[in-house]
Amino acid sequence: MSDRAETRGPAARRRRTTITGGGVKQVNGSKSSDAGDKPPQYTGKIKTEDEVHNHTNKNGKVEKHQPISSPRKQRSAAEDINEKLSCHVLQESLLSSASGYSNYRGILNWCVVMLVLSNARLFLENIIKYGILVDPIQVVSLFLKDPYSWPAAWLITASNVFILASLYIERRLAVGTISEMTGLILHFLILTSMLVFPAAIVLTVTSMTPVGGVLSLGVYTVFFLKLYSYQDTNRWCREIRQAKAKRLTRSYSCPSVAQSNGSAVHTNVSYPGNLTHRNMYYFLLAPTLCYQLNFPRSSRIRKRFLMRRLFEMRNSATESKCRVFQWMVPTIQNSMKPFQVPNHLIWLIFFYWFFHSSMNFLAELLQFGDRGFYRDWWNSESVTYFWANWNIPVHKWCLRHFYKPMLGKGFSKLQAQIAVFLVSAFFHEYLVSVPLKMFRMWAFMGMMAQVPLAWFVGRFLTGNYGNAAVWLSLIIGQPVAVLMYVHDYYIYHYGTTT
Repeated sequence: MSDRAETRGPAARRRRTTITGGGVKQVNGSKSSDAGDKPPQYTGKIKTEDEVHNHTNKNGKVEKHQPISSPRKQRSAAEDINEKLSCHVLQESLLSSASGYSNYRGILNWCVVMLVLSNARLFLENIIKYGILVDPIQVVSLFLKDPYSWPAAWLITASNVFILASLYIERRLAVGTISEMTGLILHFLILTSMLVFPAAIVLTVTSMTPVGGVLSLGVYTVFFLKLYSYQDTNRWCREIRQAKAKRLTRSYSCPSVAQSNGSAVHTNVSYPGNLTHRNMYYFLLAPTLCYQLNFPRSSRIRKRFLMRRLFEMRNSATESKCRVFQWMVPTIQNSMKPFQVPNHLIWLIFFYWFFHSSMNFLAELLQFGDRGFYRDWWNSESVTYFWANWNIPVHKWCLRHFYKPMLGKGFSKLQAQIAVFLVSAFFHEYLVSVPLKMFRMWAFMGMMAQVPLAWFVGRFLTGNYGNAAVWLSLIIGQPVAVLMYVHDYYIYHYGTTT
């Protein structure tokens, strides 16, 4: 036979294949002539290698074509065919929780834009109605009545007396010159004085402003919690030392090994080598309420990080100040409609200013490695989750020095939780009523109302409904209670309602 006849033989026909849904079959519908050959498999190529170069027309002539040398083009052709044959896949809608999709940044940006636009409208209406009310002199008057009298600053400075007394007692306990019971009594007197003494000064000194009183009592409250943790942790270390058990000598409360996060470059101490002024004041300045001998430390101070946090602190403080003077003051003066005041937005600005900008700034300056000051409280589906995640330093203190010790003494979880809320309610009322010199108990009742609210939300609401309930409690909860104090304070000092 001639060459042309050979090209039309069985070999050429076997090479002419097409793709079907079930695999590969012959163009003319016939099977392979070799019984022993395996059925051809689809290997990702649309045509055989010979057919890429040649194509036999109806007259039996072989037509030459340009070779397709790129495997990428072959794959693209296969993908195009697959897309034409099938364009649907099993999937959930993006807004469904079952989809697992979590990138809603565009929606968040939309919320921010709408928030800015709505506040811009209110701001313009306020400017047109009242004019510019922000006065730097008025801001200074919040802290000082007399520029030559600084009672809040002197009161904060006096806290060093209690700090040094606590350190001295711990040193005596470490060497055994005083008994544990004597040390416990002395610490109790110091801690009680740290709550009574500043409150008495704030209530009796007439030159103390409400803002100065809040600042002073806030500092003393923080030092109270820190010194309580300080004496508790050192007592645990003494108990470990007295036990003389090697397996307990590296307890979490008094570690002597290198910490993580780059802290190996810092000198680690063990009890009683931690009882120094340097160690004490580092703990007092560190953004934490729970003491340990060796904190995780970062390897260096990032200057750009510091500048960003400082910029945020300044902007947030300015924003809050403008909202207070431009919105809250005229609203209270004229209409006394507390629910129309944007106090919740001020609370959110305060949260970002304090828990993110300020505490990160201080932690970076001190190379403090633990930056877990808050968690995703905005996703809270229960009240208990919110209170456990919005203020991590306080939550850690309550868990370590109050909740777990109560469980260890035989109390139930419910009793321990109620006790924690009682302590928190006391400090909320303490920090508001004493500086304003008014005792209304609204902050206390608002905090204790979280207990039945937590039960109701946890039992009847879940998911988005629970999250909405938490947000509702934040909007009309403590911020409104604080505003009620401000309302009564203004009425008491500056006039009556109309």
